[in-house]
Amino acid sequence: MKQIIQLDVNDEVHEIAVQPYDSLLRALRETLGLNASKRGCDSGGCGCCTVLLDGKAVYSCMTMAMQVKDRKVTTVEGLGKVAGLDPIQQAFIDADAVQCGYCTCGIMMAAKQLLAENPNPDEDAIRKGISGNLCRCTGYQKIIEAIQLASER
Repeated sequence: MKQIIQLDVNDEVHEIAVQPYDSLLRALRETLGLNASKRGCDSGGCGCCTVLLDGKAVYSCMTMAMQVKDRKVTTVEGLGKVAGLDPIQQAFIDADAVQCGYCTCGIMMAAKQLLAENPNPDEDAIRKGISGNLCRCTGYQKIIEAIQLASER
């Protein structure tokens, strides 16, 4: 039986109907139309669905929508807009850190938490900060460079 909950997503409150077993990822993609977070493994192993929940990176596929009512969710759509990208988004463009793009949004969200906690991470800290996110295309070097570039900005 669906229940009505309020979700604060990207600083906008939404009232939506969810089943008790609906994941946050499902609510974001299918109900709110926020498609940047991707469904990958659907078991918390790849990180392409990563969002921030009260500033902490979580796998939205493993987080129940019912758990996030009265909490703040940020997706990559909430980081910046085309006219004013977040430094992380711009750094990924400038460092050419995107290939297929499937993992990119999740990695950006993990990087956002990392840089909030450690504004000047070294390469080891960056690797640890994004360790829950898999990229099958780039080999991570350009991703690391992008996060270093974002930290300088």
